[in-house]
Amino acid sequence: MTTSFHLPHHDGSPLYVSTQEPSLGDHVQVRLRIPHSWGAVDAVRTRSNPDHEPRFSDAQLVASADGWDWWEAPVIVENPVHGYRFLISRADGGKVWVNATGVHDIETLDSEDFKLVAFSAPPAWVKETVLYQVFPDRFARSAAADSRPAPAWAIPAAWSDPVDDVPPGRSQQFYGGDLDGVIEHLDHLERLGISTIYLTPIFPGSSNHRYDASSFAMVDPLLGGNEALARLTAAAHERGLRVIGDLTSNHCGVGHEWFTAAYGNPDAPESEFFLWLNEEHTQYVSWLGVPSLPKLNWNSNELRRRFIEGPDSVVGRWLQEPYGLDGWRIDVANMTGRYGDQDLNESVRRMIRATMLAVNPDTILLGESTNDASSDFQGDAWHGAMTYANFTRPVWGWLSEEGSASSYFGLPFGTIPTYTGGQVFAAHRQFTAGFPWRTRLGTMNALDTHDTPRFLTNARPGTVPVALGLSVTLPGIPVVFAGDEFGLTGIDGEASRTPLPWGTEHTTAAASVDLYATLIGLRRAHPALNSGGMRWLHVGDDALVFVREAEDESVLVLAARADVSFTVDAAALGGVAAATPLVGDAIVSGGEEGIRFTSSGPAFTAWTLPGVGAL
Repeated sequence: MTTSFHLPHHDGSPLYVSTQEPSLGDHVQVRLRIPHSWGAVDAVRTRSNPDHEPRFSDAQLVASADGWDWWEAPVIVENPVHGYRFLISRADGGKVWVNATGVHDIETLDSEDFKLVAFSAPPAWVKETVLYQVFPDRFARSAAADSRPAPAWAIPAAWSDPVDDVPPGRSQQFYGGDLDGVIEHLDHLERLGISTIYLTPIFPGSSNHRYDASSFAMVDPLLGGNEALARLTAAAHERGLRVIGDLTSNHCGVGHEWFTAAYGNPDAPESEFFLWLNEEHTQYVSWLGVPSLPKLNWNSNELRRRFIEGPDSVVGRWLQEPYGLDGWRIDVANMTGRYGDQDLNESVRRMIRATMLAVNPDTILLGESTNDASSDFQGDAWHGAMTYANFTRPVWGWLSEEGSASSYFGLPFGTIPTYTGGQVFAAHRQFTAGFPWRTRLGTMNALDTHDTPRFLTNARPGTVPVALGLSVTLPGIPVVFAGDEFGLTGIDGEASRTPLPWGTEHTTAAASVDLYATLIGLRRAHPALNSGGMRWLHVGDDALVFVREAEDESVLVLAARADVSFTVDAAALGGVAAATPLVGDAIVSGGEEGIRFTSSGPAFTAWTLPGVGAL
């Protein structure tokens, strides 16, 4: 299957929308770009749906250049999430709709409209960040860790011991990595070009992953305690790096001080923090039925006060000095506040963000939602989704060896489906269309995480540069799970939590580290890859081509999993004669017959092009 694109186009980037931070009542100018070759157009209108009542505005032809007409229309922002689409009246009498899923000859769904968001905007740095995920027990162990006895729950392991992914070792094996160990390797993160460190939970628990918190009032002494966190954030900030933490808003651990106070004690103030199944408060709701993870009851105002409301709450305290975290990733955000006929998710996430805005508005809020995240991610709180449907799983399907078996996070264990490039495109478009543009820029493009197998485990030979290249060039936040740059593998989320082989970054892993540094450097050096528009040019079984466009510069991208040679319509992209290679060795050339792409084997190549220019 091969599909080429030369169609009317709009996205939420600055080329197409006059402001990225509208307020209610603002008049925003939105633009639609129509190729001359598509055919004559009589009129263009926007169609909004404020208060669920359709409203239209007329567009004017404001510019014509490089084979494209630009139409512009005013839209009044009448709701905090204001959807709009375009209606084109063709000269031949046809009517065509343009929305976030593309061009359609029938009326389209409101859920697939483009969106203007009037909630508080994300910090400017969100769209520019490259995230590095640290699982503290396995990242690095400082000398200070030797003086800390292993806790009673732990099965101690030497740093060189293999990971034991069979219970009880699965959650109890303890390597003793700590936060001072992270400080000792900040040079490595700078070498990679990382801008933000994401720490999985740092609060005490009874497992190596610490998602079963026993307290939110202190940093685990096994990690060095509160002072170690303060040292880490200070050292990171001095280098221009940010640090975010991880909170479990859906549940805590069975050993948590709130739960131990409430268990079997209905009169305890903390009893209202949980969902009980009997009057004695000895049976309770837990995360997916796991007894060690009691679910929190967000009907409790006292729980809200202690955990998420105001500067003295858990959310607020750790964002302030001397700790100064730069934001939070919220675990199981999709399940938070939801149980039976209750759905308090919106009020909880909004309160978390309100606290963050009051304490430090220059902080990021990411939420885990493993499948279709769009309904919760409309810009009212979460800046982006930690999700797998729009990037991780499609890329695995395209670039994994046929017949590979995997836990394939978010789906049952089984064979990874084999995708064509067309299916990657379709999945990516389907699961990003529901996001406002600025939410899309904050959504995580992770090849893998601490919950998944390592991508390399099942990857086709030579495809790591292709996958990583897509991570750093598609809209969203590139994510590196610590150890990927060393070429580590792992068959599932537990087996992938391998202690990092320090020292090999300068020897056997040097080439892999250099690859990561090069492609992360590409992302950080070109603003078009941070906030530029996104336009597909070609989708084939074995190749994807798109361009990230901005006023001053554009970046053209080819990702291929095999030998490819194909031609794209010459009118689809201007400036090809001036294309300058940035990474990779594929060849692009332009002529009257079209834009020709040629590449051997799996390949990722990017070129810089002239910008689109201001209207």
